Amino acid sequence: MSRAVIFSIILAGLIVIGTTPVWAAQFDTRIDPNEGSSPFKVSYLKTIFIEYPNGGNLSDELRGKQWTVSGTADISNPGVKDLLAKLNQKIISDGSQARISDLNVNYNFYLKARNISTSIDYKVLLEGTITNYVITKDTQRTLVDLGWRGLSVNDEIIIDGVDINIPLNILKTEEPEVYTYFVGTEAEDVFNRPLINADFILEQPMTNWHFLFDPTGITSDAKTFGLDESISGFVISSWTMGESSIREGIQIEKIYEVEIMSDEKYIIRSVQSSDQGNISAIGFGALDTLEGLEIIGVTPKPPEGYSTTSTGGFPATIMYGMAGMAAVGTIVFFISSKRKLKNLKSEQTGIAPSQLVGYETSKSSGGYHTNRGEAQLKDDTDYQKTRNVYDETQQQSPPPQAASSTNIDQACGCEADSGDPEYACDCAMQGHCICSADCKCTTDVCKEAVGQLS
Repeated sequence: MSRAVIFSIILAGLIVIGTTPVWAAQFDTRIDPNEGSSPFKVSYLKTIFIEYPNGGNLSDELRGKQWTVSGTADISNPGVKDLLAKLNQKIISDGSQARISDLNVNYNFYLKARNISTSIDYKVLLEGTITNYVITKDTQRTLVDLGWRGLSVNDEIIIDGVDINIPLNILKTEEPEVYTYFVGTEAEDVFNRPLINADFILEQPMTNWHFLFDPTGITSDAKTFGLDESISGFVISSWTMGESSIREGIQIEKIYEVEIMSDEKYIIRSVQSSDQGNISAIGFGALDTLEGLEIIGVTPKPPEGYSTTSTGGFPATIMYGMAGMAAVGTIVFFISSKRKLKNLKSEQTGIAPSQLVGYETSKSSGGYHTNRGEAQLKDDTDYQKTRNVYDETQQQSPPPQAASSTNIDQACGCEADSGDPEYACDCAMQGHCICSADCKCTTDVCKEAVGQLS
């Protein structure tokens, strides 16, 4: 398997191309500076709309029509030879020394009529081989010519009786009646714009293209990625264009629209999206110019200290400095959090347990024995700050009325009620007693409580 074929397979996954179809010139080449030739591919796409919102004779002529004109041809075809010669002439006029040595053409034109409009899709695909792109080569680097990328032709290109470059001529051969509506009108200018045109790809300086390089080839386990030994030790560089950015500016569709008057008003509109370009090379490529010609200096490995894989040459010191600042910020955050947590733990909140003492307030009798109590300060100096809110409620409530019986002590809670005979002995009913040591209540629960206080 040749190096060119291997290189094409390897780079198939390295070039990122949008999945959304576009109408534009799409340029793609993969250059091996160690070889004398490399493959390239260019697609030219355009759509022209014929609109007849009010109907008319043109609408009647196109109603229900749908057809496709397509074909392929190689260098043995006279039309392809003519195209190759004109492309090389354009390359020479652009100041490049590169030449196209082989060329294959695939074209497809598709017309579809609808109720209020008809669309014609034009597509021409060129695949070939570029040679003579190496300007000079030594033991350190190779200079590669990139000034040949503006592959454009302004003349008619006839292949097997079909003009693949001037859109109007396909109507002349396939729809002669429709063709007469546009000849001699402003619409002719729209239809006569050449399809094979990649001037914008050349006009966009390479310094505005997005640069990436893949260092996979220089890794010790490069073979595990399917890399051939012939390119082992090299990085792969790539440049792409076609996106809206600060470097390239805003990329917008190219729209040309005119109105013509016949029996009705007809609108002719040509639409092309922004062009796209992809250039890859084995090795690390550095952009340069040579007498106004854009070139790249290719070396097997990136310069020492070059630590970026993207456009801009972002210094490694700044990149690592930013990472270091983030690490320092993280450390400061954890130290601050730890100190704050330590201070919170050392702060006195509430009352120390050593300053509290348990005090039994009551206990029950019967099948369940439950003691009730509360915690109070050993020293009641700060009692006003820690008193139970229920004590405050009890203090604010009116004092109980004294019992009418004279043989029961007033300190006894059994008779300290409202005097209602039905609830005369609260101790026996509620199972608890609140009384002093000299309470003379005769209920068992009260006697038990008095005995514990004695």
